[in-house]
Amino acid sequence: MGGGQVTDWQGKRVTVAGLGVSGIPAAKVLHGFGAVVTVVNDGDDERARAQAAELEALGITVRLGDGATLPQGTELIVTTPGWKPDKPLFAAAAQAGVPVWGDVELAWRLRGPEAAPWLAVTGTNGKTSTVQMLASILKAAGLRTAAVGNIGVSLLDAVLGDEQYDVLAVELSSYQLHWAPSLRAHSATVLNLAPDHLDWHGSMEAYAADKGRIYHGNRVACVYNVADKATEDLVREADVEEGCRAVGFTLGTPGPSQLGVVEGILVDRAFVENRQKNAQELAQISDVNPPVPHNIANALAAAALARAYGVPAAAVRDGLRAFTPDAHRIAHVADVAGVTYIDDSKATNTHAAQASLAAYESIVWIAGGLAKGASFDELVARSAKRLRGVVLIGADRALIREALARHAPEVPVVDLDRTDTGAMLQAVQEAQRLAVEGDTVLLAPACASMDMFANYNKRGDAFAEAVRELDAGGTRHPL
Repeated sequence: MGGGQVTDWQGKRVTVAGLGVSGIPAAKVLHGFGAVVTVVNDGDDERARAQAAELEALGITVRLGDGATLPQGTELIVTTPGWKPDKPLFAAAAQAGVPVWGDVELAWRLRGPEAAPWLAVTGTNGKTSTVQMLASILKAAGLRTAAVGNIGVSLLDAVLGDEQYDVLAVELSSYQLHWAPSLRAHSATVLNLAPDHLDWHGSMEAYAADKGRIYHGNRVACVYNVADKATEDLVREADVEEGCRAVGFTLGTPGPSQLGVVEGILVDRAFVENRQKNAQELAQISDVNPPVPHNIANALAAAALARAYGVPAAAVRDGLRAFTPDAHRIAHVADVAGVTYIDDSKATNTHAAQASLAAYESIVWIAGGLAKGASFDELVARSAKRLRGVVLIGADRALIREALARHAPEVPVVDLDRTDTGAMLQAVQEAQRLAVEGDTVLLAPACASMDMFANYNKRGDAFAEAVRELDAGGTRHPL
């Protein structure tokens, strides 16, 4: 069912599972192609009713408050990424022999015959930064491209819109990959693997397997993380096209078929003539923003995908220089009295927080929030020697406090038992009190934010505002 065969949809009975960011566009697109669309949704709140009214005005059937029953005559289900695989609707579909596609699968199948190839990125952390760096590099090479997928720009819009692309930089979540059996990227990477979303996938093995789907059918390169053997294992297990290569990225000196770092320079020993002996300089570490270890790894992964597509070395350098990271990702807020304040509110799990903590030598760490079932022992044990002090906030802070007592008992800890709007200001003031000149006060919570803030952006904004108050000579005393 390609974009050129829209008539295939005429009269086809399609059930869309879930309203929301991807469900509503999918319903509209399929309805426009002549499918008989029914949208089912678990919730029946005011927002859902407003969305339903909009779709019903177009002639789309919407069933609110019942996401479990398979509508009669359904030939295909298109699901939004958030719906767990163990939903009763999917069990009913399996029993009836009805296929289930995600929004990515739908977009892939609707591509026209001359569609732009996909360079695809997944991983527990770093996806968005890597995809944005990749798009910046591709643009620097003069290619028509966009950063799309889980990043906020709908793949359906990219595939069906009027704009013509040469190549797409695609961010894919494990949820999206689970429901995308036909996807075949030009080249792809799994940046890293750490326990996350296990409540959705059911096990680490299932989570890893869904991430690994990104490699299936790759044509040119499967890019893996040399420091994370699990990503290389996924490449070994992948069924790829003849001639597709495994290409590693490393923060160390690269071997043949790898990209890495030599004396402050990002180098390529994969996409060069005679890679046993030759290396191509791509960029300086200082061209990467910010030049911290895990972000240099992201830059190498982006460079590998771009090089797999044939981009020249100069475009890698120019693209990395032009890239500006999103807010709340290792963002430098201010230097106050010789202390650096860094906002990494996006570090919402232990793996991201560990990468953040590894970037600085002497840290006053602000951490805590909703743990989502995480354990903090490994994170604290690995980071203990870097910690000058810790300020704990949020609902599950006791879990971090207990890990600190086990693995860093000598590190001073301030435990803030409050969740009001002034809590972040007090946390920053306590951190300032613990810090000495040369230290970094780092907001890398290792937890989700929804216990105290609407999202990680609001949490980061509150941190930055509190730091600005310090910088403006505000009170140095705890509230």
